[in-house]
Amino acid sequence: MDFYSLNINTPSGEKLSMQDFAEKPVLIVNTATQCGLTPQFDGLEELHQKYKDQGLVVIGTPCNQFGGQEPLSNDAMTETCKINHGVTFQLTEKIDVNGSNTHPLFKYLKIELGSWLGKNIKWNFTKFLIDSNGKPYKRYAPTTVPSKIKGDIEKLLAKKEVVHPSDEH
Repeated sequence: MDFYSLNINTPSGEKLSMQDFAEKPVLIVNTATQCGLTPQFDGLEELHQKYKDQGLVVIGTPCNQFGGQEPLSNDAMTETCKINHGVTFQLTEKIDVNGSNTHPLFKYLKIELGSWLGKNIKWNFTKFLIDSNGKPYKRYAPTTVPSKIKGDIEKLLAKKEVVHPSDEH
C-alpha cells in the first residue's frame, strides 16, 4: 500500500483520491469542532492560504472518538468550520482514527509514522505531513500549533521546486 492508492470521502460522500495530490505536500489532521484545540482550525487555514499556491494541500478529517468532541453531522461540521474559522481547505467525512473501524488512510499513516503511543492517535489535531512524493515525512502532536510546522512545509516546498541534474536536458 502507498499513499497515492488511498481514498477518503468528502463530507458530501464524493470520493477524494490521494492520487489527485501527486507531487504536492499534504498535511492531514484529525479534527473536531468542540475540542479545546479547535482554535487550531484558524492556524490550519493560515497555512492553507499561505502555501496553497505553492502546492500545499491541507485535509481535515473530523473524528468523534475523543471525548465526543465532533458530534455534528458532516454538513453541520462543514458549516461550523466555515462560519467559526473561515475554513476553505478540504474537509472529509467523519471517520475513526483508532480501533477496529480505523479508516485505511489512518491505518497507513500510523504504520508509517508511529509515535511513543505506538500506532494509536492520542487526541484531536494529530497532524501528518506527507512529502510531494507521497512519502510520510513527519507526525506532530495534537498540541503542536500549525505555525510550528511552517519550517517543515517550506523545506518540502523547496525540495519540490529543485531541478535535479538528471532532469536537465
